[in-house]
Amino acid sequence: MEVLNRYFNDLTALQIEQFSKLQNLYELWNAQINVISRKDIEALLLRHLLHSLGIAKVQEFNPGSKILDVGTGGGFPGIPLAILFPESQFYLVDSMGKKIKVVNAVADEIGLKNVQASHERAEKIQGEFDFIVSRAVTNMDDFVQWTKKKILKKQNHQLKNGILYLKGGDLTKELQNFPKATIYNLSDVFKEDFFETKKVVHLPLKFKP
Repeated sequence: MEVLNRYFNDLTALQIEQFSKLQNLYELWNAQINVISRKDIEALLLRHLLHSLGIAKVQEFNPGSKILDVGTGGGFPGIPLAILFPESQFYLVDSMGKKIKVVNAVADEIGLKNVQASHERAEKIQGEFDFIVSRAVTNMDDFVQWTKKKILKKQNHQLKNGILYLKGGDLTKELQNFPKATIYNLSDVFKEDFFETKKVVHLPLKFKP
């Protein structure tokens, strides 16, 4: 937990307990249902937990906000963000039911009350959200098509409602159709080598009636 405490030093005792349980839980579930690569499971804290929480360094979520995590896999970035923001509501979706089984089991085991998980494609999700988060499930053009009608009209945060997307590498070509996108380099926040090319992309989306 040392690396986590280095960047998030105001965690409550409950949050520390919840984060500390994740390594063993994911190792247990990953032995049954492969949701994280073998190499990555050994670096879960750095490559999954801390990476997911990079979104929080770009935008903290206010109480009562609604966040949709598309293509959550085993629960990233949704579960770490839900631990960090217990007064926000998180909706985690994935098209693979076995991954949602893991999400629900982990959330139940650590006592997360602000997570709902669903075996569903993003296009089928009903409702509107302050932000839609994800970790590089597809290119931005397709992702916007999946999610552009799911944005709340009312603004409650410093950043405009829209997408917060964890991506890596050179995004110049991928974002050429999105001049309003802003790129935040996680290497400016996290000093570990893993984050050298990691980024959070914020793309505001207009409310679609």
